[in-house]
Amino acid sequence: MLGQGIDRVHVRKPGSGLREVRELLRAVAPGLRPRLSVHGFHDLAEEFGTGIHLNAAAPHAPAGFGGVLSRSCHSVGELAPDVAYSFLSPIFNSISKPGYESAFNLAGLRVDSRTIALGGVTPERFAMLRRSGFGGAAMLGYLWADLNKETIIKRIDAAIHYSHY
Repeated sequence: MLGQGIDRVHVRKPGSGLREVRELLRAVAPGLRPRLSVHGFHDLAEEFGTGIHLNAAAPHAPAGFGGVLSRSCHSVGELAPDVAYSFLSPIFNSISKPGYESAFNLAGLRVDSRTIALGGVTPERFAMLRRSGFGGAAMLGYLWADLNKETIIKRIDAAIHYSHY
């Protein structure tokens, strides 16, 4: 994904242990690792030079961590000035979690450029998100709905195409 033009990839592997996540990070070229952020296993960030993503289960970075920090938020009031960027979700009804529905009204929502839209995001919605002030969009269900490599590459290409408009 990083080689296809995606700016940053979050490594979130629910159900995986420290060993599996460490092996995954080892498989990524060292030059690309700074463009990763790990969810959980924050000690691996120091070992591999990745960013750290904070959430309710792991709300604090290790003392002295100087890398990229991001945070999951589910309301505008939770948006955090102490991180590089925050995910705000679900902006639209989730693709990957059926029944996880948005409580946001984009018509009245205004955020800043350090806020990344997550939840039900597809490339066709990028312009709408930009008008609300979002600095970017994160996609999970859209990219991983079909695990065929060619389909994923086509969807990344579509995301890159729409990001320019």
